[in-house]
Amino acid sequence: MPLDVTKLLTDWSRGDQRALDELIPLVYQDLHQRARNYLRRERPDHTLQPTAVIHEAYLRMVKDSLPEWNGRAHFYAVASKVMRQILVDHARRHQAGKRGSGVANVSLEEALVPAQAENTELVALDEALRKLAALDERKARIVEMRYFGGCTVEETASALGVAGITVMREMRLAEAWLRRAMQGELPGEG
Repeated sequence: MPLDVTKLLTDWSRGDQRALDELIPLVYQDLHQRARNYLRRERPDHTLQPTAVIHEAYLRMVKDSLPEWNGRAHFYAVASKVMRQILVDHARRHQAGKRGSGVANVSLEEALVPAQAENTELVALDEALRKLAALDERKARIVEMRYFGGCTVEETASALGVAGITVMREMRLAEAWLRRAMQGELPGEG
């Protein structure tokens, strides 16, 4: 199946609409499971459903032009980034509805395993990830793919062109950096 997905992605990049029609059923279940796994860790009253996340991701991924895919791993990396943005946008809208709630300092563990996570935690994590990306894009992408996209170590390594051990090492470093950033322990942080 990965070869089929890669071929269909390539054909779609070249403008073959039939390839997109064949691709969707192949990746839909996997993307749906990834979205469901992430949303399962969200707060109990979360209003987004996995299907809505997948449909919004699809619309964002195909809206402007034909994407140039570098294979299956690249597709899932982009999908991870898009799903992260959808979830953060949703959290910001929900938070905006509760003006005055303030942004709380939370631990990385609370944000990365948010059984009862609040929107402020997701927004704080997104802000910390943006800061990390400015310093080290690859570490930020690793967190994004593993956490938001539900990618395996192998999928992440393949998408980024590195070894699995590198993904695991950089994930640990990124988690430590994010933990400090979210607690305001970095130089210049408050």
